[in-house]
Amino acid sequence: MLESYFKLKELGSDVRTELLAGFTTFLTMAYIVFVNPQILSAAGMDSGAVFVATCVAAALGSAIMGLYANYPIAQAPGMGLNAYFAFTVVGQMGYTWQVALGAVFLSGILFIILSVLPVREAVVNAIPKSLKLAISAGIGLFLAIIALENAGIIQAHPVTLVTLGDLTKPPAILAAGGFILLCALVARRVTGAVIITILAVAVIGMATGVSPFSGQIVSLPPDPSPTFLAMDLKGALNIGLITVVFAFFFVDLFDTAGTLVGVAHRAGLLDEQGRLPRLKRALFADAAATTVGAALGTSTVTSYIESASGTNVGGRSGLTAVTVAVLFLACLFLAPLAANIPAYATAPALLYIACLMARGLSEIDWEEVTEYAPAVVTTITMPLSYSIAHGIAFGFIAYAGVKILAGRWREPGPVVLLLAALFLAKFAFLG
Repeated sequence: MLESYFKLKELGSDVRTELLAGFTTFLTMAYIVFVNPQILSAAGMDSGAVFVATCVAAALGSAIMGLYANYPIAQAPGMGLNAYFAFTVVGQMGYTWQVALGAVFLSGILFIILSVLPVREAVVNAIPKSLKLAISAGIGLFLAIIALENAGIIQAHPVTLVTLGDLTKPPAILAAGGFILLCALVARRVTGAVIITILAVAVIGMATGVSPFSGQIVSLPPDPSPTFLAMDLKGALNIGLITVVFAFFFVDLFDTAGTLVGVAHRAGLLDEQGRLPRLKRALFADAAATTVGAALGTSTVTSYIESASGTNVGGRSGLTAVTVAVLFLACLFLAPLAANIPAYATAPALLYIACLMARGLSEIDWEEVTEYAPAVVTTITMPLSYSIAHGIAFGFIAYAGVKILAGRWREPGPVVLLLAALFLAKFAFLG
């Protein structure tokens, strides 16, 4: 039945290989069940409920991708967007987390509409490659700031804005050592390097008395009701949140499109023209996971590039993603373990992910000022303004402005020019 449904023979795979691939993918992305509750709890959300929402949303998203689109691509709440949710939309802009969840839900609905309509590829292709790369890198730097702050390696300063923290304190030392360990494990191609590092740093911290240990690892899942269906859709329709909704939407769209093509390319799943078969189904699966995740109580759910680890060991079908879904459901019983993980233990993972996301800067055309200048503006604005949305807005405005004044007004295209005008009007009239 499995071979028939997932077309394993046609794809050159078998059940055993798919199960192994699913387990491998899960190990590389399981860190999210520890990191996501930590980040969203900073917005005032119940960490236990967010833990449940994270596990269930990841399971449902991966299952939809596997069963409906038949791709070996797993899904879970995305890094970067969860930080934007907690630290910018709630922390800086002052909206409640219920309103922020509403914005995530609306972005998911917008994504579903775009996935159904035939204009989705036109929208994706209309955004310049340099801005796509810059957005990813900017989110990485945004995560890096959060990681270094959580570790106590940097801190606020009234004159210089930021400065070095006390590097002699145990959390800073453990986080720095954890980052070095993580990079070494990755260099040695150790499967599950991220989750191994998080657990190792946490155990050392508990053993040395830096952080407490409750003595419990396994229990029944926490109560999900504090965040379940708690989104405020009416509040999310506030005109001031339009930029936020579009930020969630665009980042998810770019991230998903890039991940789908990247993983499928490595797995040899693209057709002769280099296109992704069943793209509409894959995009719909991602969009549906985001709307369901918001209803459960977590930030944007997206496709994970870590899925490439599963395709590297032979995963070719949706059975890989379904295996990941089952393992995320099993994680529901590990809530006490997640609660014992301190922020400094997840800081190395955040910093490593930041490094991965920053790699895209190398693909920008550094010989063309009208491409690299707006890209740099996009990248540095995100961490310095503590806002992904501001980085995207500044990038579009800079790109359109530079191209027009340079006499290349045809290059941006109507989509970029329209978005740049909307962002400019937003700053002019709404602040």
